[in-house]
Amino acid sequence: MLKILVASSKGGCGKSTIATNLAAHYAQSGKNTALIDLDRQHSSLRWAQRRPEGVPGVLGLEGKGKRWAAELPPDTERVIVDSPAGAHRDELEPLMEDIDAVVVPVLPSAMDLDATVPYLKELRQIPRIRRGTVPVALVANRLKPWTNASQEAIAAMKELPFPVVAQLRDSQGYVVLTGLGKSIFDYGSESVRTHQEDWAPLLRWLKKAG
Repeated sequence: MLKILVASSKGGCGKSTIATNLAAHYAQSGKNTALIDLDRQHSSLRWAQRRPEGVPGVLGLEGKGKRWAAELPPDTERVIVDSPAGAHRDELEPLMEDIDAVVVPVLPSAMDLDATVPYLKELRQIPRIRRGTVPVALVANRLKPWTNASQEAIAAMKELPFPVVAQLRDSQGYVVLTGLGKSIFDYGSESVRTHQEDWAPLLRWLKKAG
């Protein structure tokens, strides 16, 4: 069982979008997948409940502390945990006992980078992360690669203490599909596949982490 925590320094970074798309990818790959929603907005939980017929289901659970681990069916193969936005060390550290990898989305703006630096320093103080037992990956999210702002942000992210393993381009499609209980991995059109390719480095990294 591979258990992935998606965490962010603040709301609005695309944390739940990354959590739901990872869950859909694993479900489409034939894995029994659970999505644990610890965020008070419960966006991921509503997404799982909206999954339509014709796409693989994802088990959505409202996480409450460490009890979520006990609620998982024994045949669960992939678990995505959507953490509370801006959760600090005292909230995240207890979760790390049940986590194999952490994914942190970062937006390409000076304000978001300023919020991310102290957040990552705090993450590094969690013993299982500090020892390297739980690896952490950064995901540059909502990029507009043709802009100087995004290019400068990527350069700045490379100075952060954890690796930038994927760069996801901005697309209104993520917003539309989330509202339908779907993800880009539920489609096979050529235009969607180009965005799926953005995820390939992250998926390879997670495979190694597991």
